[in-house]
Amino acid sequence: MGVCVDCLRSRPGKALEIAKRAHVISRSKFRLPAEPPGSGVQCGICGRGCLVPEGGVGYCGLVRSTGGRLVRPGGGVSIGVLSYYYDPIPTNCVADWVCPASTGRGYPKYAKTPWGEVGYYNLAVFYGACSLDCLFCQNWQYREYPAKPKLVSVEELEAAMGGRVTCVCFFGGDPAPQTVHALLVARRAAERGVRVCWETSGQLAPHLLDKVVESSLKTGGIVKFDLKAFTPSVYKALTGGEVDIVLRNFKVAARRFRERPEVPLVVASILLVPGYVDEVEVDLLTKFIARIEPEVPTRFLAFHPDYMMRDLPPTSVRHAETALKIARENGLVEVSLGNWWLLGDYY
Repeated sequence: MGVCVDCLRSRPGKALEIAKRAHVISRSKFRLPAEPPGSGVQCGICGRGCLVPEGGVGYCGLVRSTGGRLVRPGGGVSIGVLSYYYDPIPTNCVADWVCPASTGRGYPKYAKTPWGEVGYYNLAVFYGACSLDCLFCQNWQYREYPAKPKLVSVEELEAAMGGRVTCVCFFGGDPAPQTVHALLVARRAAERGVRVCWETSGQLAPHLLDKVVESSLKTGGIVKFDLKAFTPSVYKALTGGEVDIVLRNFKVAARRFRERPEVPLVVASILLVPGYVDEVEVDLLTKFIARIEPEVPTRFLAFHPDYMMRDLPPTSVRHAETALKIARENGLVEVSLGNWWLLGDYY
């Protein structure tokens, strides 16, 4: 990235100019715009607010403006750019320690057995676009999807829900740029009694957020928010995005947390990026969550070097233990550490 977290906090203007260079390189590799375009036809599917110019493309790389109208791969929102597969339960899911599939929470209404659903499957839907440009992205291959789109209809995904599929999870990339397609799939899933989960950065369009939350609320699924940082300049440097829309969407969703006591409606995850998502960011993020709803399960995730941040080490044990301690001191009730096997004595 070329700039440290202290400079991002103390001199954000100059520091972000430096960090932007990395994003320009990242975006140009895949012929994507460096910033959300600001003049043209409004998209409105995700929270980035793209106005796509004639002949141009949206920030996600999927939406093009032709003849004054937006054109999507496959011709409309009922066709998605994605891949999918069957993930045996229990899965390596951000919310696995609190979800019905792995724990049996919500039995008998939301889970097959009180001990979880071993022998059943999650339909994992990997969307090939994103509203952010995370320099540490651990699923960066989604950027290759728009060039050679893998087109999948709502009907194909509905047919894939047969047999022993008990839940569907939208992730990627991110479902945000294809929220309407995901919602159409979610409707079919609900009709089949399949739980609907979302794993998202939270860059969702506010006018679609309630529909996203409802799809999980009614089916026993979970909306998993990846809260990458709290300080606007740190968030911007790491992701190329704006943190305000994420925090706003998380707040709206988390305020509905107590509508379904059997299974947590919202889960927060925080990736412990060495040198950037430090004690300060963890303190700010966990205080933010606790002020809204202290019972929101919060999971810390270990970082491993990937994409354009291969020069950093994996997360250290000390970093993770400190994060857990801060979260509990700030009043969070249910805190967990995922992918702990990546931790080591690195710093």
